[in-house]
Formats: sequence, C-alpha cells, structure tokens
Amino acid sequence: MFDTILIANRGEIACRVIRTARKLGIRTIAVFSDADADAQHVRMADEAHRIGGPRPQDSYLRGDAIIEVAKNTGAQAIHPGYGFLSENADFADAVQAAGIAFIGPSGASMRKMGSKAGAKDLMAAAGVPVVPGYTGEEQSPGVLQREADRIGYPLMIKAAHGGGGKGMRIVRDAEEFAANLQSCQREAANAFGRDRVLLERYIEHPRHVEIQVFGDSHGGAIHLNERECSAQRRYQKVLEESPSPFLTPGLRARMGAAAVLAAHAIDYANAGTVEFIVAPNGEFFFMEMNTRLQAEHPVTEEVTGLDLVEWQLRIAAGEALPLAQEDIVQRGHAIEVRLYAEDPDAGFLPGSGTLTMLRLPARSRNVRIDSGVVEGDTVTIFYDPMIAKLIVWDEDRPRALARLRGALAECEIAGPKSNIAFLERLVRHPSIVDASIDTGYLDRHLDEFLAPAERDPALLLAAATVRLLAQEASARTSAAEGDDPGSPWAIADGWRLGHAGARRLAFVDGDDRIELAAHGHGGDYRIELDDANHDVSGARLADGALSARIDGAMRRFLADAEGDEVRVHDGRQRLRLRAEAVYRRQGESGGGSDHRIRAPMPGRVVLVQARPGDTVKSGDVVLVIEAMKMELALKSPRDGVVAEVRATPGEFIEADAVLATLEP
Repeated sequence: MFDTILIANRGEIACRVIRTARKLGIRTIAVFSDADADAQHVRMADEAHRIGGPRPQDSYLRGDAIIEVAKNTGAQAIHPGYGFLSENADFADAVQAAGIAFIGPSGASMRKMGSKAGAKDLMAAAGVPVVPGYTGEEQSPGVLQREADRIGYPLMIKAAHGGGGKGMRIVRDAEEFAANLQSCQREAANAFGRDRVLLERYIEHPRHVEIQVFGDSHGGAIHLNERECSAQRRYQKVLEESPSPFLTPGLRARMGAAAVLAAHAIDYANAGTVEFIVAPNGEFFFMEMNTRLQAEHPVTEEVTGLDLVEWQLRIAAGEALPLAQEDIVQRGHAIEVRLYAEDPDAGFLPGSGTLTMLRLPARSRNVRIDSGVVEGDTVTIFYDPMIAKLIVWDEDRPRALARLRGALAECEIAGPKSNIAFLERLVRHPSIVDASIDTGYLDRHLDEFLAPAERDPALLLAAATVRLLAQEASARTSAAEGDDPGSPWAIADGWRLGHAGARRLAFVDGDDRIELAAHGHGGDYRIELDDANHDVSGARLADGALSARIDGAMRRFLADAEGDEVRVHDGRQRLRLRAEAVYRRQGESGGGSDHRIRAPMPGRVVLVQARPGDTVKSGDVVLVIEAMKMELALKSPRDGVVAEVRATPGEFIEADAVLATLEP
C-alpha cells in the first residue's frame, strides 16, 4: 500500500479521499488554487501546495504542475477525484510516465470510453445493447442533418467527449435541428475543447440506471449493483438512490452482466460506472461509461457497507479485487441529494458568496454528510457551487425517504441562496414517493417543484410569534442588566395608557414586504394579517422548536431567530424572513430598468448575438455568458432596438454589470 498520495482535486471529493487515506494511515498531499488557499481540503491534508490562479485552467487542469508537486513531495500515487483531470487520458499517461501510480483506469481504457461515439461502437461489438444513432467522423452540418432525418425524431445531440449534462440537446423536429446543433457544438467546445457530436434515438420516458463496476490488474471485474438517477433536471442528477425501485432481480442480473462485459471489453481496472437508459418495457441500452469515481458513489457504499475509495487505493497498489461477485451484498435503501448554492426560483441560477450560516444534521448511521465547506467559507464563481451531499440510509425506501425529509428540515444555509426548499418539495412529490419518475419528468413539470405562489398563513404567524418572543426575551435581558429590572417599561408588550397597544412587525421575503400587528404578551397574541385576526396562545420557544395553538389547533415548528432573521419550518415547508423597520423612508421608484440587460452573476462572455442598431423582440437572446460550468442566455426584456453592447466575447464580467442597453 502507498505511504503518500496526492489528491488532484478540491472540495468535497478531496476531503472524502483524505478521510479514507487517513483511516489507512496514508499521508495526503493537497493542491490548491488562489481561490482555495483557505479551503477545507487544504486544512485537512497533511500538506498542501499552490498550483496556480483561481480559474481551473490555471490550476486544477494543470497536469504538469500537479505532477511536479507529487514528485517534490514524494507522493507515490495521484487520486484525481471526479471532474477536472479525472478522465483525461493524457494526464493518466503522464502520471504513469513520471513513475507515479494513477488511482484510476489506464489512459488506454479512458481513450476507449472517452469518445461517446467510439464507446458505442466498441460496446456494440462486445454485445452490449446500444441505442441506434450516428457516431461517424463526418461532422458537417449537412451530413448531420441528413443523419438526423434518417434516425428520426425525437433524437438527442450529444457532445462526443462530454459529460455532466453538458453539450446535450433534445430535438423534436427537423426545423429545430440546425440551431440546436450549433448551440450544442459551442457548449461542447467551451466545456471540453472539442465540438464533435453524436446523434442517437431519444427514448421517450426512460429511466437512468447506472451500474458500479470495479476491475483489477489481474483480469478480474465485478459489479456492485445499481444506482437509479432518473430524477434529473437538464440532464443533471438531482436525486440518486440504491437499489433502483424499478429493477426486478432478473433485470438487475442482466444489467450487471452487461456492465461487467463492458469492463472486460476495455481491460478496465479500478472504479467505473456503466450508465444505461432503461425503457418503460425494461429494455436497456448502453449510454456511456464514466471512467472514474462518481459523485453519487456514497449510496452504493451505504447499501454494500464497502469503502469504494479504499478499493480504489488497493487496486491501484496492485492488489486483486477484495471480494468476488457472489460476496457482494445489498442491504437497506440509500438516497443522496446535493445541496447547491443556487436559486431554483430564478431558473436555478448558481450563486456565490460567504456561507454566513451552514447548519447540517448530525452524522449518524442513518445520515451521512460529505462536504468540502464549513460555515464562514466562500462559494466561489470559479467552481461547481455544491455545498454538501446529504446521504441517508434505512431498512427500506419509505423509511429512507422519511429520514431524508427529516434531515433536510434540519438544514439551514444563509449567504448565497440554496436549493434546500426545492429538495424538500422534491422528496414529497408523488412521482418520487411512487418511484414513477423518468429522466424528463422534472423538466416537464418543473412548476410542481418550485415555491408555491401563496405562503401558508400558519408559517407567517409562527414567524411573527418567534419574533415577538425574541423581542420580549431581549427586553427582559436588557432590564435585568439595568438599574430597575422590575420596571414596567422593560416589558415589550405594546401596552399604552388606557388600552392595549399594537406591536407592529414588518418582514421582507424576497421582493415582498409583509406587515402584521400583534396584541398581547408572553406567548398569547391576537395577530392581524391580511385583514384577518388570528389567535395565537400558549406559545413556547425552546431548544429550536416553537409550539403554539394557532386558531385553536396546536402546532409545532422548528424555529429560531438570529439578528434580523427569523426561520420556521413546519416539517413540510420552510420560511425564512428578514425583519426590518416598520416605517421606511419612501425611496424612488424602481422602474425604468427594462432597457438594461445585466449580468445575473460573475462570469465570462462567450457569445454576443446582437449589435447596436439590431431590432430585437422580447425574449430574444442578446448575449450568452458562462458561469459555474454552465451557459446562461441573457435575453431582451422587451421589444426594441439595441442601443449599446458593452461586452465582448472572452471578457470576464462582474455581477450586475450592464452588458447591453435598448433604446428608450
């Protein structure tokens, strides 16, 4: 076994590898960019070295710099994690040429799977089922259009060298093909450096099931059963689970055998994932093979009781597979979701900023947290905005879903916006509960998973009650520290001579302002909300929970107040409000901004579609920017004529920068 390894990655996966290495007594070397000088993986490792600037191409994609650090620190092996250089065959070869073990498959195996087109041809020759399509070298628009018409619609355009949902488009008729092809090729070139695409028949309402495989350098190969990843948004996995609720024992056996056949076909060693699409009738087709550890590997670990990173290390050190196929057991059910800094209500726009609050559930046999950040860290614009992976396990799927709901309710993130509320709605949705989802369901029914248009009045009343109790507690504390702690002026009950005065509260929720009036004290209130009176009585706030009778019914909420923020959760929905002054100075109107097109976040301009003098309609794409590994199309807010364009392709821009204007 190795004495020292270098981890050529960052964030959650780097921390994950360090934990296993430490368990095995292996010294770890981390690398970091300027943006990650204070990151958790840097602090966790035994040693860490700077490799360049904040952009991936200046740091984590610099294979030469990483290998140099490995040689200088005496690292005997390099673990690539996932993303960045993990599936770069040239890097794997360079590591081996430097006399260092690569903790992953050989460069030759990667090359066989690195091209989706070549991989499909290879799998078909090996007897693995593949989807009909076009994988040819000829990439002229005319040939691709002709092949698309031959395959028939709907079809999918896919980047031949891609992954992670990038460079993929569904085309439903011939007229849409050319525009989607250009967009797909541009995104593929930006993300992977190559714009070659392949075409394949689009299977309607498919499920996405992947098989975890392992091979060793002694010719052995086995599978560790499946993960289902059918809950997806724009081809990005949202929820992963094992076992699949769709597979029968017979189908599981056939898919596992096909995955092992795929591994043998390329002399595969180390961890890999063979991904299949599964039709409603149970037919399955090879989609691609990821020649690395997958982000969702924890669900396999939880149901098998195995440490897949340990397996990776042992196989890279030359050992044989630790178990035979018949020794692989599967117990219980595991589910994973990922907490992201993003705004689902704004089209899942990635976010960045300091995590002023990061509260996650306590780790236990049933709840696992894999994260690369802690409270106070910054989510930067340069990398994936994932905050943590939340993995739960229980004896069966219904209990695992219940565990997940409870764990999500305990999560609180402040600073950048997060997808927690979206995930809570997701895991209660009938399509998830009934396991009837397919890969396109979220995109077809996304509005069912977004925030409801109207707030639950009980949540607002609970938030107001928490604020009232917090004010009273603060008043008591101040009085106790004063000269006359028994003074009636120290009681925050709104009392006035001759009548019970109203205590007015104001909250901000996004762009909305909410005003309430409360009468009462000590947990018994009459609260005026939206021209209606509500009775709150017996309210008690203790140990992070509020209990109160609201209009006669006893309710319990997870709740707390910190500074001007109030947070409540009824077990199904959450509400976070910011208290502000009841009376505000009247400001200027916020109107008049519909002639400016602004950057919603920092990023890089990749395309300028319009020029000054061009006529545009509402919704026309004016510019395209790239941020956090995704393209964002910036559209005209109204019909008009372009007055100015203030950005050029390749330029880095700041959030809220005006990139173009329309004539008045």
